[in-house]
Amino acid sequence: MTLPAATLEITPTAPLGFSGLARLARRHPLVLIGGGLLALLIVLALSAPLYAGDPGNMDPFKRLKPPSGEMWFGSDHLGRDVFARTIFGARISLMVGLASAACAGLVGLLIGILAGYNRTFDSVMMRVMDGLMSIPTILLAIALISLTGPGIGILIVAIAIPETPAVARLVRSVVLSVRERPYVEAALCGGARLHKVLWRHILPSTIPALMVQSAIVCASAIITEAALSFLGAGVPPEIPSWGNMIASSRLYLAMAPLTIFGPGICLAVTVLAVNLLGDGLRDMFDPRAKRRR
Repeated sequence: MTLPAATLEITPTAPLGFSGLARLARRHPLVLIGGGLLALLIVLALSAPLYAGDPGNMDPFKRLKPPSGEMWFGSDHLGRDVFARTIFGARISLMVGLASAACAGLVGLLIGILAGYNRTFDSVMMRVMDGLMSIPTILLAIALISLTGPGIGILIVAIAIPETPAVARLVRSVVLSVRERPYVEAALCGGARLHKVLWRHILPSTIPALMVQSAIVCASAIITEAALSFLGAGVPPEIPSWGNMIASSRLYLAMAPLTIFGPGICLAVTVLAVNLLGDGLRDMFDPRAKRRR
């Protein structure tokens, strides 16, 4: 899914203090809520070794135990701490989501800018992008993983490849719109080199649209990673991830529901936070939304 690019424009903002945060919360609450949730999840994931136990420690005498002070979410069928595995699993999901969004964003930005300014490159590359968009993400990921074996790196590449065309087409539409504006034509007529025009005038106009689309890609990548891990085609089973946890615990739902509800709720909250942040950024950079306020 792509967003209307022509309505997204960059707006200079002042450094945020307490009053700035209050104004941001009043005008764009989705940005504050989504960004706050996402920042909290990142902090919890990065600091997991400080408060969470060993996610790989197995104790057969503690199989499928209910929540307790020692194990907040109980234990799974192998006696592992579900809370520790859920927190460490957040690292995998956030790493895959953010890295896939970054890769798709950078490659799509480069392709979109070049396609918007070079008709020959545009006619060839956009057909390639159309072909990539027709490939389902999960099928491509399964095909690549079957050739190279499971791993986080190949998973990021497999998710980023199908997401790149949407970013490239969005950036291309922004470039086609901005290149016709008077200040760009004036810069070219004034003797400015093309690469300076692209850097100073075209690239800044693509950043808002790129930020919003990257949030969409990040949420989609997190869901795709969980789906692939659930199918056994994601990260290796010894690495804790939300998809692996849900897949391995689905047979024990009646006896230990938190083994599924814990990672499932965290997955839903993470995707919700990224989507709220993306919606808030879209409203922030939409001039029509500003005129309504």
